[in-house]
Amino acid sequence: VYAVDVQPEMIDMLKERLAGKKITNVVPIVGLYHDPRLPDNSCDLILLVDVYHEFSHPVHMLAAMKKALKPGGRLVLVEFRSEDDSVPIKPEHKMSKSQILKELVPNGYKLVREFDGLPWQHMMWFETAPRAEPPTNNQPSK
Repeated sequence: VYAVDVQPEMIDMLKERLAGKKITNVVPIVGLYHDPRLPDNSCDLILLVDVYHEFSHPVHMLAAMKKALKPGGRLVLVEFRSEDDSVPIKPEHKMSKSQILKELVPNGYKLVREFDGLPWQHMMWFETAPRAEPPTNNQPSK
């Protein structure tokens, strides 16, 4: 398990908790605002809980996470629903499904699953979309 945060003090706190519970299968990583610093082709699943809306460099982060995903790996986004006024969270900390799709699809992700049973949040699973191959001209040369 890789655990990424951009705040070193949060990683320090995590390390203390892991040591106290003798958990040894978690690798804490101090990420950057534009790069989570995950190894390439290392993740079956990347889970982002109420954090994607905070990214200052979402395009860079999505590209880096795409490189970190193994073939068939998934990115799971959990974000507070902006479509629901009863969710007691500030609007700047919410995202609509359409906003999520407008950001992830152009950056090479395709939606493969949704779960709408959480009380306040969207939960959406994405896989990397296959690259479009350039068209080939199979016409015989003259």
